[in-house]
Amino acid sequence: MADVVTNNNGDLTKAVPFFRRAEEVAATDNFDYAIDMYIEGLRRAPDALEGHKPLRHNALIRQAKGGKKPSVIQKMMKRSRGKDPLENMLNAEFLLAKDPDNLTYAEQMLKAAVAGGFKKTVLWIADLIFEVNKALDKPSLQTFLLLKDSYSAIEEYAKALSACGYACKLKPDDGALADEFKNLSANLTMQKGKYDQDGDFRKSIKDRESQEKFQSQQAVVKSVDFCQQAVEESRQLLQSDNSPQNIFKLADALNELQTDDADNEAMKLLDDAFQRFKDFTFKRRSGEIMLKVLRRHIRKAKAGLEKNPSDQIARAAFTDATKQLLAAELEHYRLCMENYPTDLRLRYEYGVRLMRNQKYDQAIPYLQEAKKEPKHKISAMNKIGLCFFMKGWFNDAIDTLKQAIDGYEIKDDDIAKDLRYNLARAYEQQGNIDQALEIYRRLAQLDFSYKDVRARVDRLRNTGQ
Repeated sequence: MADVVTNNNGDLTKAVPFFRRAEEVAATDNFDYAIDMYIEGLRRAPDALEGHKPLRHNALIRQAKGGKKPSVIQKMMKRSRGKDPLENMLNAEFLLAKDPDNLTYAEQMLKAAVAGGFKKTVLWIADLIFEVNKALDKPSLQTFLLLKDSYSAIEEYAKALSACGYACKLKPDDGALADEFKNLSANLTMQKGKYDQDGDFRKSIKDRESQEKFQSQQAVVKSVDFCQQAVEESRQLLQSDNSPQNIFKLADALNELQTDDADNEAMKLLDDAFQRFKDFTFKRRSGEIMLKVLRRHIRKAKAGLEKNPSDQIARAAFTDATKQLLAAELEHYRLCMENYPTDLRLRYEYGVRLMRNQKYDQAIPYLQEAKKEPKHKISAMNKIGLCFFMKGWFNDAIDTLKQAIDGYEIKDDDIAKDLRYNLARAYEQQGNIDQALEIYRRLAQLDFSYKDVRARVDRLRNTGQ
């Protein structure tokens, strides 16, 4: 990736009137016009988080209220490629505002922001992508690599190192990636150690661990101070105007603190607003914060368990946290689905949660409905096949998975590998060892480290002797 060029802040004074107009029309639910106003403001001040953040916030509200995704003409013609990085960034941000869950648009925006030298925007959108990718059931290696390069381009080496660390976990045998991790560690140390000032290279190497820890602590302090200031500003805004827009702003600012106390305050604020306005958007946002809290508890419990695998208390804490998340996700998506009955994406999410809670008979009908949404068709078929597999309906699992494989054009990505792995398992459980072994072999040829394919090939070969 090319190095970032000189930062371009633009003229915020010219952008502010557009941002204000955007807020005014968004308050009347005229979100499409608000998006246009935010984009026009950002055209004048491309690196203004005063525009990026509220645009994202209103995009999520628009989505919750059933806002349509970008049209084919917008995607293919009007918002495809721009003449420069700024145009590319704004085109991607426009599409992302119309489809906030689309990680591809977010990544396009990030690449353009890096190319344009919009450093604050790079950091903001990269952090957003980082959190989304980490929360996925199957995080993307390519996304972590993009984040690594993007953070490096703006010399955010602590975050680049973190992204690289996640990439290394997904591809532990990649020597080049391991070397890059070392280089980023060195860059971080040099950045904080200031070798060329004091010249004490050996001492800095010796103190590398403490320097990295200090760097991380400083970043946290700076981030907390910024977030705390945003909370206080949002409180004052809400006191002067107790509008839905300002309620969401305060809730989002509290959520940025990432503490249980702040999140509990945000959820109470949203739940009270739900009772007052009878608008499910508040309840949905409250539920999303609750899920983030529970995922944070799981990460903490998992870290404790990894530190001491034999600690039964730590294991019990991890198990309890996982159960709480499964139950909370199930209820959250049930409520969302009931309030947005035409949203097939929510039917897919609810079906997946039913499956994770081992409610296979209930999950299958929702996943079958979700197949009508092209974006989720293959994933839904994969999940249906797994449900049949878990019920012991191996012939039905095989039929479903084969249909999904035939309908999926990509043959070597994670989805394709997962489909084939699940098909092989179904053949194996059915007793068709030859078919299972053949698929496992081809998977091993494609990705030798994929799941437990090596062990399965060895075992089935020995079984056949």
